[in-house]
Amino acid sequence: MKTALKLEMKEARILMEAAVKKAEEINVLETIVVVDDGGYPILLERMDGARITGPEIAIAKGFTAAGHKRSTHLFNKEPNGPALPGNEAFGIQHMLDGKFAIFVGGFPIVVDGEVIGGIGISGGNGEQDTAVGVAALQALREHLSKEGHEVAADADIKR
Repeated sequence: MKTALKLEMKEARILMEAAVKKAEEINVLETIVVVDDGGYPILLERMDGARITGPEIAIAKGFTAAGHKRSTHLFNKEPNGPALPGNEAFGIQHMLDGKFAIFVGGFPIVVDGEVIGGIGISGGNGEQDTAVGVAALQALREHLSKEGHEVAADADIKR
């Protein structure tokens, strides 16, 4: 048997608050979702004026990051991104009824080496979505370090 950490609303709100703050700071309208380890949304916010397509895209990014335990942009990162033509997972984005995202904006939430959820960001360009996601992870890192936990808080996460 394994004891597992579970992402709860308190931590989801810490992630969300930091993500929205960063989005406002860099002046980009984002949709942000925090998902549990099964890829199901815990908390979603679509900023006023953000694209109506944002929720579905952000959910797909969060689902992919949590479920596949890696930042979504790593699927297409040269030279060995598994979803690139000729590589082992080419076409994977067509699986799971369109819920699999292989572009920037999805990050696994890794605490003490275990993936406990994901965060998906949609609305900006790749650099903006990454800045928002990393800011959220850094806020969680700061919060949980007080309890002795270690949180991965960079863009390129793969477990």
